[in-house]
Amino acid sequence: MLAKFIKQLRKKHSLTQEFLASKIGISRPTYLQIEKGERDLTITEAQKLADIFGVLFDDFTQGKETPAPKIVLEKKAKPKEVKQEARISVPQENIVKLKETLLYILEKIGALPNIGEAVICKILYFIDFDYYEKYEEQLIGATYIKNHHGPTPAAFTEIIKQMELDDDLIRVVKKYFQYDQKKYLPRRKADLSVFSAREKELIDEEIERFKDFNASRIKEYSHKDVPWIGAEDLQPISYEAVFCRTPEFSVRQYGDEL
Repeated sequence: MLAKFIKQLRKKHSLTQEFLASKIGISRPTYLQIEKGERDLTITEAQKLADIFGVLFDDFTQGKETPAPKIVLEKKAKPKEVKQEARISVPQENIVKLKETLLYILEKIGALPNIGEAVICKILYFIDFDYYEKYEEQLIGATYIKNHHGPTPAAFTEIIKQMELDDDLIRVVKKYFQYDQKKYLPRRKADLSVFSAREKELIDEEIERFKDFNASRIKEYSHKDVPWIGAEDLQPISYEAVFCRTPEFSVRQYGDEL
């Protein structure tokens, strides 16, 4: 039953009935009727809920979650056989730079009350995509997925698990206003030797640029960026789309190249 599925998703994502009701434009009592199976969803309401839960619309209407891509953290060579399931392979070099960039961000601004997991993921996105637009080279080169919350590194969850096991960081949950906020505290300093001078310069610029953003503000901002707009839901975001950015987001002076 779709009503039961919606309730399960709401609890899984730790969302309130009031929050979801406001997002789809109805009252809480009306939303409660949906979870009880006493009221059908309109197509617009269903699309909004599917987007919030990060589920493809067709899957949502069938009462099933969209399978997340399988993340493979490479150590030496790629596996010879690849299964048919969705799969994102992360080279070792990318893993190292992602870890050190994350630790450096945490060192610089991780203690600020507005800096939780959502903000960190968006800062990583802008570091990667701005560097690529500016220099046409990868900095971290991570794969980012388009979901309701904005661009998210596909390997983020697996990287965090690995870093916790290695005692590189610890995860804590704190209250930020009325919401639970995931925060990470570094247990060691970042190894800055993995970055070139211009890589570190751009990372510092992005940290300074977004240090005062909270989750809602940076999410809304990232949703206006052309690479995010042009990507399919729950699919990788193309780096090449940075060359079609609007002036608000572009970090490159194209006129100087003519």
